[in-house]
Amino acid sequence: MTQQGFAFDLGADRIAGVDEVGRGPLAGDVVAAAVILDPNQPIAGLTDSKALTSRKRERLSEEIKARALSWCIARATVAEIDELNILQASLLAMRRAVMGLNPQPDFCQVDGNRIPEGLPCAAEAVIKGDLLIPAIGAASILAKVQRDAEMQALDRCHPQFGFARHKGYPTAEHLAAIRTQGIIAEHRRSYGPVQRWLAAQADRQTDHQE
Repeated sequence: MTQQGFAFDLGADRIAGVDEVGRGPLAGDVVAAAVILDPNQPIAGLTDSKALTSRKRERLSEEIKARALSWCIARATVAEIDELNILQASLLAMRRAVMGLNPQPDFCQVDGNRIPEGLPCAAEAVIKGDLLIPAIGAASILAKVQRDAEMQALDRCHPQFGFARHKGYPTAEHLAAIRTQGIIAEHRRSYGPVQRWLAAQADRQTDHQE
């Protein structure tokens, strides 16, 4: 039995796919999306957003927004990531995305192995769901396109970091930029490379005072 079939066996007719993007980066919000597809308006090519070119993702994102019964993009901020940890912040962003759907779903299928608390309906976690279930693939596409656009906007404000290229992930370019340029408000202070830079700055300040 497929996961989709299981949901329909429970009597659900509005099934939301839920996914998030941005756990690994050193900067920026974690972005989640929830999508209820319209069975009368199928969309070809829905899959894990990472398996698609940026142009294909952007085209599918517009198609999803036009054809889905309901969709919502939500987030957890850098401050929330630092306060809660990235896992809890990701679950929070996914719950916000589901709560923003109108109409609300009868059932949720969430990518990964954890289900956010406080959802308005029953749910199941589906490992590799973005590859297996079109609605989760659609959610991954919306979240990825949104977050990439935000990192491109951040790049225009802080071009010295190269956010448009690495999207905040800890590439050699990004780590080198932190070493030479420092950090900005959008950096996640709970992440190791940023913590190490902050600690080094504190050590320098102590040495200077002595």
